[in-house]
Amino acid sequence: MLLPSALILGLVLLLAFDMGRVVEGTGMASPREPWLQLVVGYLATGAEIAAALVIGVAIVRAIAVYLFRLVARDEAPSDYPASIRLQLGRVLALGLEFTIASDILRTVVSPTRQEIMNLGAIVLLRSLLNYFLEMEISMGEGRSAQMADTGRIQLERRGNQ
Repeated sequence: MLLPSALILGLVLLLAFDMGRVVEGTGMASPREPWLQLVVGYLATGAEIAAALVIGVAIVRAIAVYLFRLVARDEAPSDYPASIRLQLGRVLALGLEFTIASDILRTVVSPTRQEIMNLGAIVLLRSLLNYFLEMEISMGEGRSAQMADTGRIQLERRGNQ
């Protein structure tokens, strides 16, 4: 609980600064900077596209698996939504990592103080989301493992009778 509280406090402090009064010029550091900005811009856009593709494909896959299992009824109805949710949660965490990478890339070349503070707030927010998502995934995996053990024990008992 300490980590999420610290992240929330950091986010509040970053957002408490008067962002409007911090104005800096972006002076050219070298003649290669425009080229570097172009390359980094394409890389950041690529990371955003990758995040969208990963999350979009996972959503379509989750819907397809859900509908298939709903029609096939090959497992207990209470088991498969949890497994689909866990798989989707893992992919969402990966998508968040891609978006954080994109934000970092966009701020790499000659950042202003304003851009760094915005990046800090965005990274803190997305890190909080990722943290809670990972906690939910690990708790869900624990519940799934417990349900699997219970089902296995019941099958063993039936076999011994």
